[in-house]
Amino acid sequence: MIRKTLKKTSKHEKLKSFIKKYKIPPELLSTNRRMVGRAVLVGLFIACIPMPMQMLLVLAMIPFFKFNVPIALAMCWLSNPFTMPPMYYMEYLTGSFVLGTEIAPVEMTLEWFSENFDDIFIPLYTGTLIFSVTISLSAYWLVNHFWKDSVHRDKKLHRHHR
Repeated sequence: MIRKTLKKTSKHEKLKSFIKKYKIPPELLSTNRRMVGRAVLVGLFIACIPMPMQMLLVLAMIPFFKFNVPIALAMCWLSNPFTMPPMYYMEYLTGSFVLGTEIAPVEMTLEWFSENFDDIFIPLYTGTLIFSVTISLSAYWLVNHFWKDSVHRDKKLHRHHR
């Protein structure tokens, strides 16, 4: 379903005129399995990293990887002001567990973060690495799996209707 919607959207005349007007390379908006899978991988990997301006990092990845940029940016938005605190807290807890460090009682104030930044930095980014790799690779695999399954199902239906 999503695959067909993406294919229809990518052939829309308004989108084509927008691409032509602003001279956007069409491969950055390509909606094939590889481009969408890579976009999900890059976007979710960066979304798990606690840092400001994650979208700029997604854009900085364009010369190194070919992926669908709008989808990668949308995946990056999964970390937003509502999801960041629980997500980063889980990363901190995971990193502390893996490193075997003591878990400091957390307060959601800027003062507490500035005082304890040195203590939480290593466990937080250890957990971030674990979550970024696990979530992004799992999502990449799921996109590829469901995309291939969708193509297979469509071919089967097409053969059945003949």
